[in-house]
Amino acid sequence: MKQLAFYFDASSCSGCKTCQVACKDKHDSPLAVRWRRVYEVCGGDWVKDGPAWIPNIYSYHMSLACNHCQEPVCLDACPNKAMVKDEKGVVHIDYDRCMGCKYCEYTCPYGALQFDKHKKVMTKCNFCADYLAEGKPPSCVAACPMRALDYGELEELERRHGKQNEIFPLPKEKYTKPAIVITPHRDVRKPGTHELQIANKEEVKK
Repeated sequence: MKQLAFYFDASSCSGCKTCQVACKDKHDSPLAVRWRRVYEVCGGDWVKDGPAWIPNIYSYHMSLACNHCQEPVCLDACPNKAMVKDEKGVVHIDYDRCMGCKYCEYTCPYGALQFDKHKKVMTKCNFCADYLAEGKPPSCVAACPMRALDYGELEELERRHGKQNEIFPLPKEKYTKPAIVITPHRDVRKPGTHELQIANKEEVKK
């Protein structure tokens, strides 16, 4: 099976949210449904320099959507088998089966599943499947002015950019094996060793 994946260059992202807007515009998503979300991560500490203590402030952005995991926990969580992984490795929702129970949302560690309260079903990034069929890139990739987003075969992306995919605020990759490759920002810190926080929780957390 092929495995399509997203690539994100955190060192280039300016946090402009153009990818997020392009996604909502393309899919005409209702209010509060955001398939792609831009996290603002920040923190700081102090560094001793001789007799003085110097502030060490750091921040970076993370643009995240569904990672179309190699071992998606949402598939097992759905009691009605509405979550489907296709031949390209893209995770879809079968809307003839979805009953909006939100079990998939509860289990996804990336917050990728979004409930549409008007249609009463779960929704998520589908990798712009219609664009892919036409040979076009996903809307978020095409829209990024900094070219911080890309997509392709997971193995090829890993060959070109490495295998990093656990940057804060992401969980350990062992849980779902996400199909995403990340180039870290220079300010990335390891969780637990520095005080990190998401500055825009109201935008990205349900």
